[in-house]
Amino acid sequence: MKKNKQALSEKRQPVNWDELHRRLDATRQAIEHIGVPAGEDKKRILRERARLLAREEDTTLEQDSLSIIEFQLAYEHYGIESIHVKEVYYLKDLTPLPGAPPFVVGIINIRGEIWSVVDLKKIFGLPDQGLPEFNKVIIIQNAAMKFGIVTDAIIGKKNVPLASIKPPPVTLSGILAEYLIGVTNEPLIILNAEKMLTDKRMIVDEHV
Repeated sequence: MKKNKQALSEKRQPVNWDELHRRLDATRQAIEHIGVPAGEDKKRILRERARLLAREEDTTLEQDSLSIIEFQLAYEHYGIESIHVKEVYYLKDLTPLPGAPPFVVGIINIRGEIWSVVDLKKIFGLPDQGLPEFNKVIIIQNAAMKFGIVTDAIIGKKNVPLASIKPPPVTLSGILAEYLIGVTNEPLIILNAEKMLTDKRMIVDEHV
């Protein structure tokens, strides 16, 4: 009986609540940190997050701007939507096409494909500076048509904010007005590639 009372007395010793809370806090913190990567894994996750953020920024940029290829004709700078640009090609082995419209300077063979090449300066009434030895051709296409545009110089690819593109002047008329999306303050003349590629006047039969 005496031993039973002593055992009960030992069982009824006061609980150290501070120690218990300390252990619980330690356990909770350990659980919260389970699965947190360290070292190379953490760096990899940070890089992936940065890549996703950059993609979101690029998507926003694409929505708020127009991607173009900027080029020069005579003394003016033009831009054409890059979504329709297949490639930029050095003008070589140009073959004249008898009986073609005056704006068609000839045809070229690119890896077995025949492309007609047009000179927009003749269409827009710009001064003709001839064809320099190292001219580049911008190849544009859609599902129905394809041709090359000869340029005096390629400036490069850029994104033009949509807010900076002003509507064509109301006084502008003729084919340039039909092919124009707008003008920026630079000034940069933005051409409508889709309109050019669906214009039946641009269809050239290389077998003429």
